[in-house]
Amino acid sequence: MASKKPQLDSQVTGKKKKFQEPAVTAMPVVPFKYSNRVVLKSILQRMDGGLGLVGQRVVIGGWVKASKEEKEEHPPLPPPPPLADDERPGPASPKHESRVGIVQSRIPFFRSIMKVLGGPAKPPIREKLEAVRPATAKPAPSSIVLLVISDGSCVAGLQVVVDTSLAFPSQIMPTGTCILAEGVIRQPSVQGKHAIELKAEKVLHMGTVDQDTYPLSKKQIPLESLRDCSQFRPRTTTVASVVRIHSALTSASHTFFQNNGFLHVQVPIITTTDCDGFSEKFQVTTLFGKAGKMAEPTAKDTEDVSLEVVMAAIKEKSSLVEELKRSDSNKEAHFAAVQDLRKAKALASQLEAREKSKQRTSLKTDTVKLPEDFFPSETYLTVSGRLHLESYACALGNVYSFGPRFHADRTVSTKQAAEMWMVEIEMAFSELEDAINCAEDHLKFICKWVFENCAEDMNFVSKRIDKMSIDRLQSTISSSFEKISYMEAVDALKKITGKIFETKLEWGVALTPEHLSYLADEIYKRPLIIYNYPKGTKPFYVRINADGKTVAAFDMIVPKVGTLVTGSQNEERINVIEERIKESGLPREQYEWYLDLHRHGTVRHSGFSIRFDLMVLFITGLVDVRDVVPFPRSFGKAGY
Repeated sequence: MASKKPQLDSQVTGKKKKFQEPAVTAMPVVPFKYSNRVVLKSILQRMDGGLGLVGQRVVIGGWVKASKEEKEEHPPLPPPPPLADDERPGPASPKHESRVGIVQSRIPFFRSIMKVLGGPAKPPIREKLEAVRPATAKPAPSSIVLLVISDGSCVAGLQVVVDTSLAFPSQIMPTGTCILAEGVIRQPSVQGKHAIELKAEKVLHMGTVDQDTYPLSKKQIPLESLRDCSQFRPRTTTVASVVRIHSALTSASHTFFQNNGFLHVQVPIITTTDCDGFSEKFQVTTLFGKAGKMAEPTAKDTEDVSLEVVMAAIKEKSSLVEELKRSDSNKEAHFAAVQDLRKAKALASQLEAREKSKQRTSLKTDTVKLPEDFFPSETYLTVSGRLHLESYACALGNVYSFGPRFHADRTVSTKQAAEMWMVEIEMAFSELEDAINCAEDHLKFICKWVFENCAEDMNFVSKRIDKMSIDRLQSTISSSFEKISYMEAVDALKKITGKIFETKLEWGVALTPEHLSYLADEIYKRPLIIYNYPKGTKPFYVRINADGKTVAAFDMIVPKVGTLVTGSQNEERINVIEERIKESGLPREQYEWYLDLHRHGTVRHSGFSIRFDLMVLFITGLVDVRDVVPFPRSFGKAGY
């Protein structure tokens, strides 16, 4: 039976419509293929809410999100059956009743006399049996524990009823405790939040929690605080929903490109080429000693540097380090200054050694042995894979890649991290308009995919993170994108009178995130395509237009995020590429392999890069990319 999909009818009726949960057939629940446990999603997201499974025995596992202990209510004892006439006792004599009453009334008095005379006294009654119970003994069935368990498969949790004869409350109740239990699904005796619950009959596994050191609790924790414990934050409802949406977006992207004839190609993470030509890059090197000291600079690095200049720099950096150390106001700046000072001292040592070697006529400069790096030339973590993809597009037609990209940008921004994932594509025999159309189709496709496959998570996101997230998703699917040139964008911003931008607007200046956000959020209020940028604002490989001033590049700007997609038609004329490399001051030897592509069988081609982590921000309404990256790396914080 096909699943029932939510309808996009709110745009027609004008009414805001909540996501509808997909229908699930009332079939018996099936354990996970590679485990004997049942995934909670298969129980809780059924169309009947799991009521059709009442009476079924299952094994479930998960982590405690909430708990409470209740006294077990025993049903009243039934009245004794009536006795026959011949079994009924006769009436007691008044004299007998009075004697019994006298004896019972004197018992406390007799006990007091025995206590005074030193006789054996009755031991005190223990008020807390659990505290004196041996570790190997099972607790008495005097109460039950109600646990709300989540296994990460869905937003909702399953209520599990555990009798204290199975486990100590102090062991299973703390938030974060892992439970694997076997039991029977039933309806709660008291109707409330949960339509069904599991009555545990066996506790198969229990992963206890040290409450003094465990960072999570029942209370809501700010997202910025969760970044300091990335290993535990997926257990929170918010981060778990974001991860499930992130996973759905990954599947959607692969599905879109596979369905449209693209081949998946892995591009290198370590490269000798700066694909953008002007990026802040992470250099890859093995020239570090075991103790963490940086190796000496090579002769190539020092041939144009004088010892006097370096010594002056050391003096200046030493003063800066001392000043920052005294102020103790900026630890990151102090750390960076110390690293710079170490490099300068290492360079000075190398220059001094070189000067001494020159003074010795019997000693040649090449006798100074320097450590050899792993690679013979400078290598970096890649900032983009589009140039490498281009070589495969020139043989296979349409290709895409999905992987991490790295920027050593020290600017603090909510939209930038040192390591972020990108989806990049290249298409042979295509031009700028083709790339724009593909990028627009891709965004609409994945928004619809999330709408149809992440109903529960999007309802949670709309309730707890951003109330406009569902409307934004529907609008992106149903509306067309605005397309304007760079010049039209500048003109539109110049007409704004009530807003003062930090960067002065004039032709040829790169549009800042402030400009782009204002265009998407305030002026057009929907996704926006800006094309034909000044050539000085885009990489060397972008094709120059007929006017000689602009290039065939585009950016896709979306509300709340800014630039989501950057693309272009790439230059196929080798003489133009050579001239652009020269104008940009780039080392030609880095790009000889790329120039070869255009010497032999070149073709017109285009492509784009999608900032995948920002796509998650756009869907969920979160504002900081570090909250959607599983293990964020940013300036000064490498995580673990």
